[in-house]
Amino acid sequence: MSDLLTVAEIAQLTGRSARTIIRWFEREPGTIVVLDRPETMHKRRYRTLRIPRAVFQRVIESKKLC
Repeated sequence: MSDLLTVAEIAQLTGRSARTIIRWFEREPGTIVVLDRPETMHKRRYRTLRIPRAVFQRVIESKKLC
């Protein structure tokens, strides 16, 4: 499991906000959604993402951040 990164870890590595990281990775092939509760009338949506290092590297290289 050590090759899975959290949103917070990637945000710290890249210097971007967690919200930005979620936008970058939420629809990326290979991203793992561990927990997903849909939004209802009175509760917000809740998701937990895990990003494999290979997906992280691919996205970072495509955004030319390294």
